[in-house]
Amino acid sequence: MRNSMFADYHVHSEFSDDSREPMEKQIERAIELGLDEICFTDHVDYGVKKDWDEGDIEWRKGDGVSYDPSSPDPLANVNYPEYFGKLLRMKETYKGRISIKQGLEFGIQTITLDPYEKLFQTYRNELDFVLLSVHQIDNQEFWPQDFQRGKTQKEYNELYYKEIYEIQKRFKNYSDLAHLDMIIRYDEQGVYPFEKVRDLIAEILKLAISDGKGIELNTSSWHYGLKDTTPSKEILKLYKDLGGRIITVGSDGHTTKYLGDHIPDGYRILKETGYKEICTFEHMEPVFHPL
Repeated sequence: MRNSMFADYHVHSEFSDDSREPMEKQIERAIELGLDEICFTDHVDYGVKKDWDEGDIEWRKGDGVSYDPSSPDPLANVNYPEYFGKLLRMKETYKGRISIKQGLEFGIQTITLDPYEKLFQTYRNELDFVLLSVHQIDNQEFWPQDFQRGKTQKEYNELYYKEIYEIQKRFKNYSDLAHLDMIIRYDEQGVYPFEKVRDLIAEILKLAISDGKGIELNTSSWHYGLKDTTPSKEILKLYKDLGGRIITVGSDGHTTKYLGDHIPDGYRILKETGYKEICTFEHMEPVFHPL
């Protein structure tokens, strides 16, 4: 039986530094897949990337997973006027065929809170949805092991979750915590046992719930070849047991190949965990749909 809402709430386009997929191609593929709704969430990572209009932009090669490592890409945040302008055009072009929502993925650090506050206030009327992600700490990124290097597995895992909690306490203009345990994706020591960080994660989830925020089930775990979901099934269950209800599902698709990938599997896992609903968002407010 088809779900009442089939939506991908973590999608990237050519406005992300790590994607070259035109927005219209993602939308057309979404229509082919039968998606009811798609939310673009292109990257903003202050500290390690400049804004599009700052000039003297660095270039770097890809990570070999999200995008081509043999060809460099500009290391810049979203060109906001062009991004929101194109989203409006796409809404008009594809009106009646699919619902298109306007989001951003904020790669926040405790040392970069102020520019995100300014960015949100500038574009709050345009935004439907904001993902809170932690991709780096103290401007040290996870995927090349810059942050993990020189630390024990215990140290970098605990520091990761403490960073998220400190950000949550000070920044409230987000919708969901994205790929909450994504440090696992880049942990060369293997999966750090959940029980060793359970208390830290519980505090994060309790604060999210009290603030009326959600979490994301990120289905990229399948194409990354992880053994568990992102976040793990233990985290999904803990969020529910603590009273959490707001949950979105997104592919984290940087190309049409991964758009909508394993979202039905994500819905199935949520049902098995006891969830009754998934969410979409409109003007930063959750909209609930039965699973």
